Amino acid sequence: MNNNYVKIFDTTLRDGEQSPGATMTSAEKLEVARSLARLGVDIIEAGFPAASPDDLEAVRRVAVEVGNPPRGEPDAKVPVIAGLARATRGDIDKAWEAVKAAQKPRIHTFLATSEIHMKHKLNMDREQVLERVAEMVTYASSRCADVEFSPEDAGRSDPEFLYTVLEAAIKAGATTLNIPDTVGYTTPDEFGGLIAGIIKNVKGVEKVTVSVHTHDDLGLATANALAGIQAGARQAEVTINGIGERAGNTSLEEVVMALKTRHPVFGLEVGVDATQISRISKLVSNYTGIVVQPNKAIVGANAFAHEAGIHQDGMLKHNTTYEIMRPEDVGVSQSRLVLGKHSGRHAFRAHLLAMGHDMDESELDKAFARFKELADRKKVITDPDLEALIADEFYRPRDVFSLDGLQVACGTMGLPTATVRLRGPDGKIHVHASIGTGPVDASYKAIDAIVKVPNTLLEFNIHAITEGIDALGEVTVRVQPNDGMTKMDAQKETEYARVFGGHGSDMDIIVASAKAYLAALNKLIVAQTEGKSALADVGVMLVG
Repeated sequence: MNNNYVKIFDTTLRDGEQSPGATMTSAEKLEVARSLARLGVDIIEAGFPAASPDDLEAVRRVAVEVGNPPRGEPDAKVPVIAGLARATRGDIDKAWEAVKAAQKPRIHTFLATSEIHMKHKLNMDREQVLERVAEMVTYASSRCADVEFSPEDAGRSDPEFLYTVLEAAIKAGATTLNIPDTVGYTTPDEFGGLIAGIIKNVKGVEKVTVSVHTHDDLGLATANALAGIQAGARQAEVTINGIGERAGNTSLEEVVMALKTRHPVFGLEVGVDATQISRISKLVSNYTGIVVQPNKAIVGANAFAHEAGIHQDGMLKHNTTYEIMRPEDVGVSQSRLVLGKHSGRHAFRAHLLAMGHDMDESELDKAFARFKELADRKKVITDPDLEALIADEFYRPRDVFSLDGLQVACGTMGLPTATVRLRGPDGKIHVHASIGTGPVDASYKAIDAIVKVPNTLLEFNIHAITEGIDALGEVTVRVQPNDGMTKMDAQKETEYARVFGGHGSDMDIIVASAKAYLAALNKLIVAQTEGKSALADVGVMLVG
C-alpha cells in the first residue's frame, strides 16, 4: 500500500443526489459516472440500490458500462464501483446484485454509533450495535471481497466505543473504515484528533484504509477532511461542487486542488486529472439544477476573475501575484473563440472528443445540425455553448411533453400573454394561451394548463452562458409536487415531498425558461407514473 497516495472516493451519484432537487435520470447518472472515470477518481459510489428498483438498475448500469475496461482496452484503468447498504441482509444483497458486474465491486455498509442515533433512531444499545456490525460486515464480506464500513455520526460518537466497533469491523473483513462527520459538527482539531486516535488505538488498522467523509454544516468540511488526511487517512469521500445533504459534502475540487497546490505541505499524491474539473462541475450543475455560486472555490465563475484595480495591475505584471493556481490547471480555458458557422463536421467532432464527448454517427449528426443552427444565429461559439447544446440535446429527461412552439406578447401596452404548443406523450399537439404577470409567468401558466401536474415553483435561476448580446441563455428551475409523498417512521408519519430540477438553454431566454420548466415537470411525471421511490422511503437517514 502506497502511504503517500490519497484515494478519491466520489459520492456525487449517492450522497450528492440526496440534495433536494438533485435527482438525475439514469442517462444523466451514466454520463456523470463516465466523466468521473475520465477524471480519474479511484472509487465511484454509484447509488443506494435498496432505495428503489430504479436506483438499483442505475447502479448496475454504471457497474457494467463504467466499471469495466472499454472494449479492446483490457489494461485500461477502471474505478471501483460501490453501492451503499444499511447493515441488513436485504440491503447488502441488493448492493451486491447492483455492483457485482464491475471489475472491482465494493459494498459500503453503515450503522450509527453515536448515543444520539443509537437511542433515538436505532433504538439499540451498544452491545446490539456491536453485534450487528460484526454480523453484517461478515455477511457483506462473504458476498464481496472489498467491504467498506462506516460508523454513522462518528464525529459525535464516544471514541472508546468507536475503537471497539472498528476493531470488530476489521475482524469481520472490512477493508476500508470510513469515518463520517455526518452532521458537520466537529472542528479540524477535533476531527484530526479523532482520526489520529483511531490509527493509534484500533488493532489491525494498519491492514485497512482509513477514510474521511465530512459535511459542511459549519463550513468546515474541506478543513476537516484535510485535517483527517494529515492525521493519516488515505481516502477522502467527496462530491462534485460539494453537493449533498443539507449544506453539502466536502467538494472534490477543493480537496484535490489543496493537495496539489500545497504539495510541499502535504507531500501526498492523487490520481485525478485536474484539467477535467471545470467540465464535470458544469455537467453536474446542469443535470442537478443546482447553480454553482460565483465565489465558489476552484469552479465558481469568479474563481479566476479580477476586478479591483490593484489586483489587475498585479496580474498584468505577474499572474502569481493574485493566482495560486493557473486556470488551465482545472480546465478553465482562456480562449473565447472556439468554433463558428464555417467549421466543418470533422473539426466539430474532433473538438467534441477533446471535450470528452464520444458520439456515434447518428448522435453526431444531431449535434452537428444543432450546432449549425446555433452558428447561424451566433457569431462566436465557445465551449460552454457546446456543453449546453450537448446537455440539452442528449441528456434531457425522457420527454413526456416536449415544446413544439411558443409565442409571447408583453411590454407596457397590455397584458403579458403566452401561447404554448406542446407535443404530448400520445404524439398529439396541445395548444393553450394564458396571461400572467410577465412572459415567463404566462408561459408557465399555459404549460400548467396542458400538463395538469400540480406543483410549486421553488426556484428560478437565469444567466447568460457566455458574454455578448447574442449570448446563449441558461435557465435552471426546481419544482415540488403539491401532493407530496409521505413516509412512516418509527413514531409518526411525516411529510416528504421530492424536489425536481430542470435545465434549459436557448438564445431566446423565454424559450430557455419553458424548456427548463418542462424538463423539471417531465422528471416529476416520470417519477409519479413509473413509481420511482424517494430515497427517504427507506426509512432511515443515510450515512453522511
